[in-house]
Amino acid sequence: MSGWEFWVIAVIAAGLTGVSKGGVPIVGALTVPLLSLVISPVAAAGLMLPVYVVSDWFGLYAYRKEFDKRILMIACVSMTLGVALGWATARMIPENWVTVLVGVISVAFALNQLLRRAVLVAPRRAEWGSGLFWCSIAGFTSFVSHTGGPPYQVWTLPLGMKKAVFAGTSTIAFAYINMIKLVPYYFLGQINLDSLEVALRLAPIAAAAVFFGVWVVKRLPEKLFFQIVTWSLLLIGLELVWKGLQG
Repeated sequence: MSGWEFWVIAVIAAGLTGVSKGGVPIVGALTVPLLSLVISPVAAAGLMLPVYVVSDWFGLYAYRKEFDKRILMIACVSMTLGVALGWATARMIPENWVTVLVGVISVAFALNQLLRRAVLVAPRRAEWGSGLFWCSIAGFTSFVSHTGGPPYQVWTLPLGMKKAVFAGTSTIAFAYINMIKLVPYYFLGQINLDSLEVALRLAPIAAAAVFFGVWVVKRLPEKLFFQIVTWSLLLIGLELVWKGLQG
């Protein structure tokens, strides 16, 4: 984790992380693939987790009043189960298989939304059955490669939340999940003193970028916000499929 190439990409990744925690859709999913250009994907996931956790606290402050309690409860319970499954099977399931699966789900859902010319829908009650299914997948894929966003959004996008509530609920849910991932990551050796030193240098960049993300969310029109979510989901999904197929 040295050299100017590494630091340029690491700073960009930290900025994207902060913007994502500020509520801008999906961009946080770019960080691990981006860092994988200069270090291994496993090392990239371990390096970015402490940066996620630090920037999460700023996101929690920014969205402390903007969230849906029921959706958040379902998400946190279900994602905990997914993280536990990820930890239990960490040495058994190839990461590229998970990457392809997340990509295929993301592309299929995004295409469905776009082909239907989906519009904003009225808020509706979140159900435990679908939430348990999708958020368990989100917890599992978040544990493996920090790509919990696409499965989570497959469940939450059709619920018709306002953009601030959508951003806030997502930020709080993933702040929780990132915190509990610290324990298994430590025991699996993905977090060490070297990676923590680098993460501490990147954390202030991510923290500052959180507030830029909040600023962007407040100024995006509601319809445009969710169009960006859907298109981002499609593009990230295609990138994940390509990455996974490349092994």
